[in-house]
Amino acid sequence: MKNKKSLGQNWLKNRLILDEIADLAIPDEFYSAGSKVPTLCLEIGPGLGTLTSSLLKRFEKVMAVEYDQSLAANLPKSFPGTNLEVVCQDFLQFDFNNLPPDYVAVGNIPYYITSPIIQKLLSAPHLPARVVLLIQKEVAERIAAGPGKHTFLSLSVQNQATVALGPVVSRAEFTPPPKVDSQVIILTPHATPIIDPQILKLIKRGFSSPRKKLIKNLLPTEDTRQALIAIGKSPDLRPADLSLLEWQNLAKALAEFKHNQ
Repeated sequence: MKNKKSLGQNWLKNRLILDEIADLAIPDEFYSAGSKVPTLCLEIGPGLGTLTSSLLKRFEKVMAVEYDQSLAANLPKSFPGTNLEVVCQDFLQFDFNNLPPDYVAVGNIPYYITSPIIQKLLSAPHLPARVVLLIQKEVAERIAAGPGKHTFLSLSVQNQATVALGPVVSRAEFTPPPKVDSQVIILTPHATPIIDPQILKLIKRGFSSPRKKLIKNLLPTEDTRQALIAIGKSPDLRPADLSLLEWQNLAKALAEFKHNQ
């Protein structure tokens, strides 16, 4: 079927890569004695079903959420006799409430809605055991970045999940080939965020001009300078230099300065 550029459709057909992505969707706990593979795999944007085929061999059931009506209609015909449920819907409108507590989420997703999809998965009523997504390589690297290279995206995702990078997939493996390479990213959601999500508002302000010193982005400047010194950090730091827990310490220090004024 002809891809629709407006939906970011690019077909991956390399069976070895597809199998590797499906294997990564199995949580590490499975390899411990007595553990089981999650019953349900929630697939995001199955398209032609190339990844669906690998997932059906590993999970008892696959629930595939496909926005494209023609693709959604054709998908069951490709897998007769399997436990495949196709939901024709925009994934961003998908209701997680009826999913079992034991599930994983997997998808080769459109680049242009990567962040909204990740945020929806990490804010679900009950979290998936694991999330495995094939996304733009540059974005995967940004999400997995550490201190010195942090962005608001990396900090917001890492606050909600442990992040690991999987294999890089060359653009040549897709039909039609996109303009950039892709990479698998593996997210293991935390039961609770590392820091209070309210602190993300401070972090977002801190990244308003990422290349500037942090004290230029957080006002009043002198309070920020003194708060950084109080937590043992240089006033010359840029927002990318702080970890989640350091942002938490900074928020506490700023609150104390405000309380004492």
